[in-house]
Parts: sequence; C-alpha cells; structure tokens
Amino acid sequence: MTSTTNDLADRRPADFPRSSFADRPPPPHPVEPMKALRAMRSLLKDPDDTPKVFEIVDALSGNVGERLFQRFAASETGRRILAERRSLLALLDDRAALEAMPEGSLGRIYAAFTVREQISGQGLVDASQSTRRRDDLDPDRRLFYERLRDMHDLWHVATGYGRDLIGEASLLAFTYAQTRNRGIGFIVAVAYLRARGAAQGARLLMRDGYRRGKHAEWLPGEDWEELLRLPLGTVRHRLGLEAPPAYTPLRSEGAPALG
Repeated sequence: MTSTTNDLADRRPADFPRSSFADRPPPPHPVEPMKALRAMRSLLKDPDDTPKVFEIVDALSGNVGERLFQRFAASETGRRILAERRSLLALLDDRAALEAMPEGSLGRIYAAFTVREQISGQGLVDASQSTRRRDDLDPDRRLFYERLRDMHDLWHVATGYGRDLIGEASLLAFTYAQTRNRGIGFIVAVAYLRARGAAQGARLLMRDGYRRGKHAEWLPGEDWEELLRLPLGTVRHRLGLEAPPAYTPLRSEGAPALG
C-alpha cells in the first residue's frame, strides 16, 4: 500500500477520481458453451484440476467481468485501489508480513491456512494460465480481474468453507450469488445435481452458501489490505457473514460422490 489507513481516512472521494478506463470497455467476450462442456467433463474426472475451473468460467462468463469492474471502479474504495496500483497478490504471498499481523487477525489466520493447505496466491495465478490471454485489457481492468482471482482463498477463510469438494462447491455458490457469473453458476449446478451418497448434505450447504452470498456485503469491492489486519470475527461482522457452517469435509478421494 502507498498510504496508511489513517492517511486514507483523511482523504475525500474526490481524491480518487473515477478510472480513466471505465468508459472504454474492451471488445465483447464471446460465450463458448462447447469449450465449457469439454472442460467440465475433465473436471468431473479430476476434481483437483483447478485450471479446468478457470476454463469453464472463462468460456461462460460473457461480459459479466465488465459489469463487475464498472461497479468496482464507481466505488470510493475501488477508485482508491486503482489509483494506488495495489497488488493484493504481493501481500498474500508475503508470509512473513502476514504472520507479523496480530494474533487472531484475518491475515494471520490466512497465513496458517496456506501453510496447512500447502497453497499460495501464485498457485492460483499458475492455474489461471490455462485461459485465454486478454491482451486487450487496460491496466485498471487487469488489476481488478487479477485482484478478484487472488482473493478466492481469502474468501475461504472469511466464510469458513474449506478447500474440500463440499467446501469448494459451497464457496462457488456463495461466489455466484456475489458475481452472477454464469460459468461459476454452471459448475455449482452440475455439482448440485450430481451430489449423492455421502455428499448428499452438500446440496443443503450449497443452498446455504448461495443465501449467505446474497446477504453479505459485496466482497469484490472490499479493502482486503485493511481487513487482513483486523480480527477475523470483526471482518465477518463487517461483511455480514454469519458464523461458518459445520460440515464433514469430503476430499478428492470421495470424488465419485460428486461425479
């Protein structure tokens, strides 16, 4: 960050002008249903194939990303983040900085989460490389889309959904309610329809994830750099997130229950 939280509190909305790129949208993003179906078949065979998730989302998103960007760029927080050229990924992958945050803070808990799950923000970047390159994107849209991608695992911690199959499906249901991205909705619908046996309770959790997503604050537009320093309970209260649901995780060894 280029300014401290106190500095930012003293600044006015006019100090963060609307993105200069907001009125210059890129070419329409085509919808490719057959590409999504091929990627879904692969994902059902290997639920841990994260790049296929990005392929499905990319194939069906259409212009939803532009709608989300316009909402972000029109907000005071969004304008501030764009003006400061922030990199959420740089902070999320700075484990030393996260572990130096207060005990019980979102940042400290997120750091422990990444160690336990053996993941990193860069891992999401690498998985997303399977999708088409958007060389037509201006710096502001690129910053926002990358930021939206990079906050996914933060949402795991904030919502309380794990990275198991049921947790991922429930978080995607939450994300669909927040973004109305048809690619995400397609993945959730397939997971919902195929849930059976030991995963039957996943349907209830996915419905609950969607409900929580509808009632929460708009997470793509939040100042996550600030939230990382706050107690996790405070973050959940500020974002309108209820206590995380209790459920039995289902890891990939149980994939046939969803596929």
